[in-house]
Amino acid sequence: MESRFIDVLSDSTGETAEKVVRAALLQFPTAGARMRLHTRLRTKDNVRSILERSARDGALVVFTIVSPELREYIHQVSYELSIEALDLIGSLIGKLSIYLERQPINMPSSMLPLSDEYFRRIEAVEFTVKSDDGKEPRNFKKADIVLVGVSRTSKTPLSTILAQRGLKVANLPIVLGVAPPPELEEAPKERVVGLTIDIDHLIEIRKARLKQLGMPVDANYGLREQVKEELEYAMTIFRAHPTWPVIDVTGRAIEETAVIILESLKERDEAARNARAALV
Repeated sequence: MESRFIDVLSDSTGETAEKVVRAALLQFPTAGARMRLHTRLRTKDNVRSILERSARDGALVVFTIVSPELREYIHQVSYELSIEALDLIGSLIGKLSIYLERQPINMPSSMLPLSDEYFRRIEAVEFTVKSDDGKEPRNFKKADIVLVGVSRTSKTPLSTILAQRGLKVANLPIVLGVAPPPELEEAPKERVVGLTIDIDHLIEIRKARLKQLGMPVDANYGLREQVKEELEYAMTIFRAHPTWPVIDVTGRAIEETAVIILESLKERDEAARNARAALV
């Protein structure tokens, strides 16, 4: 199949455009399109060279550029080179300008003063890195979310995504025959989330991991009986904590699981508020 490319252009970090494109690509799981991210573009020369390559490769261009002059230049060159280009932010800025009756400052976000939100996210990421893989059990009671599950249930990548949203996340691997540390009981029970997965899917993931590490695929880590016992042991722990939501990550994209976790916690928070209100 011919390679298809999506060139993402930004005058800042490109985080917004990248997230939007990745979210949209989830609807095309077998497309195999490759994303190329081009960030901190501030000059027409830089933009021109990228667009010429896009034209040669038949790429789709998606851009978030706040400078009106540079946006117009991208539209102009895209038309000239017959490139399909999508402006993610320009039309929204225009609509907001009319609605708010204000002129935009047209400054890339990377040049704006750092906000409290930015520092909150940095703090969350630092907390999450320190609390990965059960390294700091004392952080369980400080965490916004604690993820619990056997090895290869996506605990670390889920923690990272949630931390980027400003949430302090800790995670704990469940090891067969090893009781969870007592600190886990100190975590707010409404903040602990169990992760499970289909046995065949987990075996496939683990064997791929063993192969990646250059280890024999018939090691205990990837054997059906071992995996089955681990999953059953995890379910024993989950059943002992019926207030923990348990989420099946089988076949789910990390982003999808993160949304499910956030929605589950939101529902629990709303239920708790309603219960308190009923007592007043």
